[in-house]
Amino acid sequence: MLDLSSRLPDAVTDRLATLRSRVGSAVFSRVAGEEGSGRRTRILGAEGPRWFAEDAPIRRVHGDASMFVGGLRALLLQSLHPLAMAGVAGHSGFRGDPWGRLQRTSYFLAATTFGPAEEAERVIRRIRHAHSFVHGTAPDGRAYSASDPHLLRWVHIAEIDSFLAAHDRYGHAPLDDAGRDGYVADTARVARALGVPDPPETAAGLAAQIAEYRPELRGTPEARDAARFLLLEPPLPLAARLPYGMLAAASVGLLPHWARVPLRLPWLPVTEATAVRAGGTLITAGIRWVTSAPAEPPPMPPAHP
Repeated sequence: MLDLSSRLPDAVTDRLATLRSRVGSAVFSRVAGEEGSGRRTRILGAEGPRWFAEDAPIRRVHGDASMFVGGLRALLLQSLHPLAMAGVAGHSGFRGDPWGRLQRTSYFLAATTFGPAEEAERVIRRIRHAHSFVHGTAPDGRAYSASDPHLLRWVHIAEIDSFLAAHDRYGHAPLDDAGRDGYVADTARVARALGVPDPPETAAGLAAQIAEYRPELRGTPEARDAARFLLLEPPLPLAARLPYGMLAAASVGLLPHWARVPLRLPWLPVTEATAVRAGGTLITAGIRWVTSAPAEPPPMPPAHP
């Protein structure tokens, strides 16, 4: 991003720096929670081997502001599986405690991507234990379980497809073909630890697995209700509604047409290629700017039901 600070009066520069720090801290607090600083120390400050090297594609993707767009897209895409959506609606508390859910998910992503192996394994054990209590009967009468390997794989591939699509479109330095394959392969390590069978290891394999699930997907009333909540009714102050709206439009703009129809989301190719894309670029650049302020590190955004 172009740095204009050297061309501005000192008083203006100081005010911009203060604003940047305050907004960055507010974003970090929302995403990481009250314990964010302590968790950051456990992840970035702890010694020990990591699952992924510093130059791994997964670190490049998960450390970028485009994750905010990808996380919202992932939630919309994941909701299209009726059994996965039933588990979210019945157990995740996404309406009653959306920020708590976001913070737990962001910590999972940060710990497994950047944290020491010991912390990554601890978080994985905790999630698998929590999954053992998530089961029930969907509105269509079918039983569901968060530990079901088939559902775990859907959640995984919908998530990484969304993160990769957002990074391709809005990432600071998008990956080449080899890097995209490397990202999918990196995420497969996390997926296997969570109990996902046969996760994809290439971008082509990811696309093939998404296609395999399409016959199972549909827009249930629960999925459409979740989409309305995520896109139109987020629990945010008025000042945050405009930037969030830009973020939401960008996430919808990355969904394929086949995923929008069952959620009753609009398809506006010309608008999306111009205004929506410009807005997505602006909001991700803004998030990248405020979260790279010295006061706080970039937070890890959501996308796990």
